[in-house]
Amino acid sequence: MTLLNHWPLAGLRLITPRLELRSPDPDDLAALAALAAEGVHEPAVQPFTVAWTDATPEQRARSVLQYHWRRWGEWQPENWELNLVAVRDGVVVGTQGIGARDFPVRREVSTGSWLGRTHHGQGLGTEMRAAVLHLAFAGLGAQHAVSGAYADNAASLAVSRKLGYREDGIERHAVRAEPAVLRRLRLTAEQWQRHQPVSVEMEGLPDCLPWFGLV
Repeated sequence: MTLLNHWPLAGLRLITPRLELRSPDPDDLAALAALAAEGVHEPAVQPFTVAWTDATPEQRARSVLQYHWRRWGEWQPENWELNLVAVRDGVVVGTQGIGARDFPVRREVSTGSWLGRTHHGQGLGTEMRAAVLHLAFAGLGAQHAVSGAYADNAASLAVSRKLGYREDGIERHAVRAEPAVLRRLRLTAEQWQRHQPVSVEMEGLPDCLPWFGLV
């Protein structure tokens, strides 16, 4: 018996021209935590609803570990969130998540991600999200993918536009005790088929399908 017999998600791989996305092992998680401690964007901005930016480096690192452990422990086929590390040339550069509730019925996923600051501006954010969109639409049969970004998060919004997302309304949140507008975005399967700028290969998916609520 190996870990894959009990947790096949550990064998899932998404491979793009420059990246491998995979479920993190302990060394990957340590590298991701260190990346978070260094900061993932300019301290003057707060692109997340959770006040992660304003935490200390030690708090950010610990929260990364706890977040991944919590998502693993709470996994259910009807309510799941898959958080993968993005690895380039053996180096962890960031993390890409995809999740869903009642996926077999709703056929809708949501995504979220971040990159270490030294890896910004190289198109890796597009490549990471394209990988999980391929998993969602080509691998799992999704019909919709949703995302969101604050109005001043130009980089995230640019990735969404490049991948074919359309505007889907707004939400108002409180960030640093100030009102902030979150722009919702939606991508249909038909729109995704017209916007696939990155080739993606998948490994290990068949054994994982029941874990996503698919038989």
